[in-house]
Amino acid sequence: MIFIKIATTLEDYKAFVNFPFKLYKNSKYWVPPISNEELEMMDKTKNPVFKNAEAEYFLAYKNNEIVGRIAAIVNWLEVKEQNKNKVRFGWYDVIDDLKVSKKLIEAVIEFGKERKLSFIEGPVGFSNMDKAGLLTHGFNELSTMITWYHNTYQKEHLEKLKMKKLAEWVEYRIQIFDEQKAPKKVKRFSDIIMKRYNLHQLNFKKTNEIEPYFDEMFELLNQTYNTLQTFVPIQQYQVDHYKKRYLRYIHPDFIKSVADKDGKLVAFAITMPSFSRALKKMNGKLFPFGFLRILKSQIFNNRASLYLIGVHPDYQNKGVTAILFNDLQTMFNKRGIKEVETNPELIENNSIQAFWKNYESVLHKKRSTFTKEI
Repeated sequence: MIFIKIATTLEDYKAFVNFPFKLYKNSKYWVPPISNEELEMMDKTKNPVFKNAEAEYFLAYKNNEIVGRIAAIVNWLEVKEQNKNKVRFGWYDVIDDLKVSKKLIEAVIEFGKERKLSFIEGPVGFSNMDKAGLLTHGFNELSTMITWYHNTYQKEHLEKLKMKKLAEWVEYRIQIFDEQKAPKKVKRFSDIIMKRYNLHQLNFKKTNEIEPYFDEMFELLNQTYNTLQTFVPIQQYQVDHYKKRYLRYIHPDFIKSVADKDGKLVAFAITMPSFSRALKKMNGKLFPFGFLRILKSQIFNNRASLYLIGVHPDYQNKGVTAILFNDLQTMFNKRGIKEVETNPELIENNSIQAFWKNYESVLHKKRSTFTKEI
């Protein structure tokens, strides 16, 4: 018999966070999250997203053992201001038992019915800044800090439950040329675009130099992605939360920005050294030695991850991305980085995907959200 329990105690929340460590313990490709950060995400006193959202966390038990988990989420900004009558689901991990998946999805559906919502979609987090998408291709590729890993059968479970794909993302692995072999047309195009629009690069040496621009970056993100199907505006209290949570992971060299003649930010790219191998060794623990592995990864690493790109609407499709990536190319060469993995990009984002054709690139992962009417 399968029993679904709503997490209500700290012990339940820890069980929810710890279940994937058991499910994927033998996987070479799953990358563990930081356990304490996952717990803080669930804590209404620590995660400001709960100012406009609510969630319940479900654990599936079979023979007195946890065999699955799922989160049901409502972002009320999305429902009330964008008229998307949607219940989100995320943190979907399960053993290979269709009946368990069915019970978990039914729990989300019931959560949505109680709140008079019309359809479910997932896996997604609370907002655009969270992980999103069920892995559908690239199961033999190492996961990243900003994505979920899934087993092959989870896609089959959702399809058998009559759920349909909604949003689709792609991810690329890009080989970084050495300085002599870097695409010359990107360099030339970068110079042309800067002169044509009177733009200049912003480079940061210290973290405190980034902070004055952090709010502008998130404002640009809102402007960049507000037409995409999964978009929910990022609120200022979320910006403050992300600043506190992620700035410690980002070395100033890995942020590249472009400003106009008045010094206003028009584009930026945030990259990070790949922390995937470090996170696997840390196995969910930041202390006492995990943070040292993060610091080591910032210095000794030949792989990087492209986290965020924002471009002001007035400069989209005008080649500003070339300025950013030309700067990144120089930095990558200096640091000995040979390979970059992109963040998940919505499949309709044709302009950025066309840009990767300037490099040796491979589409190596795909992911999707799945939906069903309630």
